[in-house]
Amino acid sequence: MIKEKYELWLKHAVLDPDLIPELEKMAADENEMNEAFYKDLEFGTAGLRGIIGAGTNRLNVYTVGKATQGLAAYINSRTKNGSVAISYDSRIKSDLFAREAAGVFAANGVKVYLYKELTPVPMLSFAVRHLKCDAGVMITASHNPSKYNGYKAYDETGCQLGPEAADYVLNIMNRVDIFEGIKRLDFDKALNEGKIEYIDNSVVEAYLKAVESARVVKDLDLSDLNIIYTPLNGAGNKPVREILKRIGVKNITIVKEQELPDGNFPTAPYPNPEIREAFNLALKLANKVKPDLLLATDPDCDRVGIAIPYDGEYRLITGNDVGVLMLNYILSVRKKLGTLPKNPVAVKTIVSSELCKEIAKDYGCELREVLTGFKFIGEQMTELEKAGEENRFVFGYEESYGYLVGTHARDKDAVVGSMIICEMTAYYKSLGLNLIDQLENIYKKYGYFLTLQKSFVSEGQAGLKKIADTMVRIRQNPPKTFAGVPVSVFKDIESGKSLNIKTGKTEDINLPRSNVLVFYLENGSSAIIRPSGTEPKIKIYVNAVGKTKKEAEERREEITKAGEELLGF
Repeated sequence: MIKEKYELWLKHAVLDPDLIPELEKMAADENEMNEAFYKDLEFGTAGLRGIIGAGTNRLNVYTVGKATQGLAAYINSRTKNGSVAISYDSRIKSDLFAREAAGVFAANGVKVYLYKELTPVPMLSFAVRHLKCDAGVMITASHNPSKYNGYKAYDETGCQLGPEAADYVLNIMNRVDIFEGIKRLDFDKALNEGKIEYIDNSVVEAYLKAVESARVVKDLDLSDLNIIYTPLNGAGNKPVREILKRIGVKNITIVKEQELPDGNFPTAPYPNPEIREAFNLALKLANKVKPDLLLATDPDCDRVGIAIPYDGEYRLITGNDVGVLMLNYILSVRKKLGTLPKNPVAVKTIVSSELCKEIAKDYGCELREVLTGFKFIGEQMTELEKAGEENRFVFGYEESYGYLVGTHARDKDAVVGSMIICEMTAYYKSLGLNLIDQLENIYKKYGYFLTLQKSFVSEGQAGLKKIADTMVRIRQNPPKTFAGVPVSVFKDIESGKSLNIKTGKTEDINLPRSNVLVFYLENGSSAIIRPSGTEPKIKIYVNAVGKTKKEAEERREEITKAGEELLGF
């Protein structure tokens, strides 16, 4: 079967001149051939993500075309004369895949609005809403290494596709012949005929104005703030610099090696602002510049990481702690200014810091918890919008450095995140504090909530099976203790059940079914285990609570060790 697929591709895969030479090399590498063809690249609520190359399990013009054929069929099943917005980032072949998608949509009677140059995820989500499109596509693999690319699909609300829509697309894809069943129009011909239209600068300007309107303290002076920024060779360079300029940040030093788009990411092979290596060049520059703040956005500019000078070094702040700082800043300062809406709503994912619950309670803010994935935060915003209560939304965040302030988009936004972080830094600087000082103040007030996320990579066919088998094993025989601490509540979100260990009482969980296991411990700490939805990883999320920092650190270490032993990776 694999050999037959391979021979078919060797004969027909001519749209991209890079594919045939790659296929010819595969003839001498049976393992590579197997990995490229043993399955079809899976389409789900996160769209497609995979290694760039030839094969059914790789991202290429054919798998992109097949997904687009499915998404076009979904649009046409819901409306006549539908439209779609498309954007792309700096990754290898992103522009090619965007043009391929545009040509397929146009051939299927769907009007295409395409950004003229690479742009961030939030600008795609904004364009879908602003142009009243029926769907959106962003070509990106987020923060993955350079060998990856991806295809994120959005619905008419600007959220990533929900399960029903994703299933519809997948069903169409399964019935479409990858070489004969995809309709295509020549890109330039479709552009000349008006079936494809470039998104003009008025949409970019509307987005930037919407972001700027999300400021908390509108008249705060940021001229004294000194920052270093790196877009990590991605799509954030222009919009982040422009928004910081508009709010009055005058002292911005750019990491030159990482300023311009480059999908090879030569100085940051893993362009993820969650890890210290991505900051290496910025940290070297910091020794000369002495900034108040270091900012890094990932290639599709939906995540932002930061580092802060403290005690003679620069400390990276976790995504959870930045989220805690932002929520506390927004609620406390808006309350002080009298701009906090009645019955405010914030939304976080279940794997994000439990400290947010204490802060939200203190300010009378409703805190909603959703599954991992920003689309679930976007869905909560859409519910508020439908009820005419959109203004109640004040903040959404997930621990993996994704934040949203304002209602202009339905996905995480590192442009608005960078703006609020800079504003927050300047605000506390005016009070003689930096963000680490302020974080310590929050801990002292509410308790030490220390978090950790650890991933275990398991690639290929065998790796994915190992991840799946591990989840089955733990689900069937869940631990009764973590690091000697009894489990008080065990939640299996896939079954939709929550078990109170002491009472033996079972309750339903009001969340969509998902392959996630949650363990709440008697000392208030917790551990969550889930496979990644977009990468070949299984993850454990630790939330350790203590009255002192030392106590919380010790608990975090003990729970993490117990989790590693449980996973067995």
